[in-house]
Amino acid sequence: MAMAFAGSGARLGRRLLLAAPVAFAAGAALAQNSGDIQFKRSSLAIETGGREIKFDIELALNDTERARGLMFREKLGPYDGMLFDFFQEAPVSFWMKNTVIPLDMIFIAADGTIRSIHSNAVPYSTDPIPSKFPVRAVLEINGGSARMLGIKPGDKVKHPIFGNG
Repeated sequence: MAMAFAGSGARLGRRLLLAAPVAFAAGAALAQNSGDIQFKRSSLAIETGGREIKFDIELALNDTERARGLMFREKLGPYDGMLFDFFQEAPVSFWMKNTVIPLDMIFIAADGTIRSIHSNAVPYSTDPIPSKFPVRAVLEINGGSARMLGIKPGDKVKHPIFGNG
């Protein structure tokens, strides 16, 4: 995911380096491999269908981390993901520019309730993917995983940011 917008047009995260787009484009893949951003790691669980599914996740907690997200990654483990925390509920929108793998985007309310899911977001697409509802966070996992695991709107995500994990 390359850009996230929150609220009434205000950019909360995912910013492109507009002052130097050529330098950014040339160095972006190298920067990902150089480990310039060290995401904090955590775990979360999703309660669905009477069971708990556990994920190992990276946290995108600031503009720089949200701007990078899962861009340039060539793979993601079956129970891995990235949780984008916006710290308050707001409408958000994502796109897939510079994102190599298809992703499911799980839009989560402040209490941990899944509000909506966008399945199999198309790699490299610049089409906006809106949350449809105000959300606190977005969990990105491998494309098709939500359906395969039976994850659906109304399920609960358990993690400390939601006060339940």
